[in-house]
Amino acid sequence: MTRVVIVGAGLSGLRVAEELRKAGFEGDVVLAGAETHLPYDRPPLSKDVIRTDKTETTLRPAEFFDDNAIELRLGSAATALDTTAKSVSFADGSQLGYDELIVATGLTPRRIGGLPELSSVHVLRSIEDALALRADLAPGKRALIVGAGFIGCELAASMRALGVEVILVEPQPTPLASVLGETVGALVERLHREEGVDVRTGTGLRTLSGDGVVSAATLDDGSEIEVDVVAIGVGSTPVTAWLDGSGVEIGNGVLCDGFGRTSAPHVWATGDVAAWQIGDARKRVEHWSNAGDQAKILAGAITGTGDPDAPAQVPYFWSDQYDVKIQALGTVSPTDTVHVIKDDGRKFVAYYEREGILAAVVGGGSAGAVMKMRAKIAAGTSITDVVESVSE
Repeated sequence: MTRVVIVGAGLSGLRVAEELRKAGFEGDVVLAGAETHLPYDRPPLSKDVIRTDKTETTLRPAEFFDDNAIELRLGSAATALDTTAKSVSFADGSQLGYDELIVATGLTPRRIGGLPELSSVHVLRSIEDALALRADLAPGKRALIVGAGFIGCELAASMRALGVEVILVEPQPTPLASVLGETVGALVERLHREEGVDVRTGTGLRTLSGDGVVSAATLDDGSEIEVDVVAIGVGSTPVTAWLDGSGVEIGNGVLCDGFGRTSAPHVWATGDVAAWQIGDARKRVEHWSNAGDQAKILAGAITGTGDPDAPAQVPYFWSDQYDVKIQALGTVSPTDTVHVIKDDGRKFVAYYEREGILAAVVGGGSAGAVMKMRAKIAAGTSITDVVESVSE
């Protein structure tokens, strides 16, 4: 009987296991992960878990795995892959053979080198990270957030809801500039300033100081600030070191074709760790909905039940900040030409133009205006046509 081993028991790994069963796969399915928890949802970590007394974000109860004959092997990280023997080695010394292997090991947060070892300095990836950060927060405390990407912006909103004073530092000209571009980044910056966040762009963190516990930070512009807690959100890197020497080709993540196949036979990859072929490039898409989209395609390819001619999904992601849901539909690039067609205080809509075509729509508090553009994005509609239709 065929055995599928999925390394990485997060959202992406879980979705593949689910889709294999939905596709009628009757062989063994093993879901192996480094953490001891049942697969859980990460987006709430920067929001609900920080703001409330929530302590878990489990995606499926334990009985789900029994009911679907999915074997869980938790609490030990994969350390090596032998594609000749078709075997995975784990940190606890065990090995597991496979017929098909799916890499879904996700990301690990980047650290800032050279900082002193001080308590109350945090990164955010796991449920333990979120609970430790929450324990350091209280009304009136002063927090420094380094990095104004989605995690940093969401943490700023959550901390403000708790009455924490927030300084948000970002080397780029605006928050989210590297993802959404400076035009929309400026709209996001305005939102945070309105909520009382001290946004400092064009500078980063130089060092921290304190007597065992962080108490001050020095920024690259030379300014010094007193702080009680620091959260560092300067991006993440794919977890691929365990694949060294395996023959699986690595670039910006595990390199795959448009169905998740890697350079090694019977080895696939999905989720944040995987750079799938999209058009002329291989790209990693670090968004929640992408996990489900890729899982259906990959499971269909393994079982032979998928439609190779199915139309490509229009990428979608969102971020909740204060009372505003920021949504992005399509392939957003910071180098696109941006047309802001609505700017109504906390609500906005922007069209992203690439080579004369509508490539994406980003909106804040404007769900209807964003989602109705799915068909036009998929069809490669002329930007002139969509902008003119708005002005009519």
